[in-house]
Amino acid sequence: MQQKRFSKNDNGFICKNCGMEVLPLGYTSRNHCPFCLCSLHVDINPGDRLNGCGGILRAVSAIPDPKKGYIIIHKCDKCGKVVRNKAAHEAKVQPDNLDLIIKLTAVTDY
Repeated sequence: MQQKRFSKNDNGFICKNCGMEVLPLGYTSRNHCPFCLCSLHVDINPGDRLNGCGGILRAVSAIPDPKKGYIIIHKCDKCGKVVRNKAAHEAKVQPDNLDLIIKLTAVTDY
């Protein structure tokens, strides 16, 4: 039997990096702060909250994607794992900081 690879977990949170209150997106899992783009390394598969690392995932780069908009590349401060997350720059509630995403597109070495 195949296990689900995505669990909807659209809860609000207080960002561990910048301290801002982050509201739920309302349509999918919110997994990073729209203000500083940081996240927590808490998922093995999106939304499952089963990873014990808990380190801060810092946005280190962004890649334009013709179908998904932008993909944010995060690197964990604690374990060094690199993960990709879809940006929510077009969200109606607290859209991601598009200026910061665009600046990150220039970064290729992380």
